[in-house]
Amino acid sequence: MQILNKLLNKLRAPDEVVNFNARTRNAWVADKASKLKQGVKVLDAGAGECQYAPLFRHCDYKTQDFSQYAGTPSGILTEGWKYGKIDYVCDILSIPVPDESFDVVLCTEVLEHVPRPIETIKELSRVLAGGGTLLLTAPLSSAIHQQPYHYYGGYSPFFYKKFLPEFGLDITEIKPIGGLMKHVAQELSRVGRVLEERAPIKLSLFLRYALMCRIPKYLAKIDDEIFVEEFTVGYMIEAKKRSK
Repeated sequence: MQILNKLLNKLRAPDEVVNFNARTRNAWVADKASKLKQGVKVLDAGAGECQYAPLFRHCDYKTQDFSQYAGTPSGILTEGWKYGKIDYVCDILSIPVPDESFDVVLCTEVLEHVPRPIETIKELSRVLAGGGTLLLTAPLSSAIHQQPYHYYGGYSPFFYKKFLPEFGLDITEIKPIGGLMKHVAQELSRVGRVLEERAPIKLSLFLRYALMCRIPKYLAKIDDEIFVEEFTVGYMIEAKKRSK
C-alpha cells in the first residue's frame, strides 16, 4: 500500500500547477510589500486569516474583517478557518477610521464575498490617502467557495476600468493571473482529484496520470507561449488615489 501511495503521489501535478492562482497572487503581494518604506500605514481589508501579515512587519499594518465566516465543512472546496488578529471587526462598507487614514489598502479575493462590491470600492477609496496605493485582486472565474458568503464572480478588467476612476482611483497596473492553458490545467487536476475521492473505480492509472499530471504540466508549460487572457482566473490591480 505504501508503494502504491508513493506512486500515486508521483502522478500528481506539482503545486505550482495546481495552485498557480494563489502562488501568483501571493508573489505579487510580496513584491509590492517589499517596496514599501518603513512605517507606511497599511490596511488589509477582508484580511481573514491574515496570511499577508508577515510581509508587512516593517509597516504600520492594520486589518479589517467582518469575522463571521466559520469555514466550509462539506462540498468540493472544504476548508477550516481561523481568523488572525483583526483590528477592525466591522462591515467593510463602514470601516471606523477617518478619511485618508492609510497609505496603502490591500484587498485580495474579497469583492466576490461582499454583497455591494461597488460601494466597497468607494469605502476603500475613502480610507486611502491622496497619492496612496490600492492593491486589489478578485476572480474572473471561480467555483462557489466560502459558503454562504460568495455572491459574485466574473470581475473583468472592464469592471475595474469603469468603477475605480469613479472613486478617484487611477489604474497603474492590471495583470491577469494566467491564461486559458493554466486555467484548464488547474481544473483538469481538480477533475482527477474529484474522481479519486468520489468515483475511484472510474479512474484508471492511465487516466489518473493524464488528468492529474501529464496534461496539466504540459498545458501550464505552454501558457506563456499560447496565452489566452479571456480565460484568466482573475486580475491583480494596482491603483493610485488622486490627490485633492
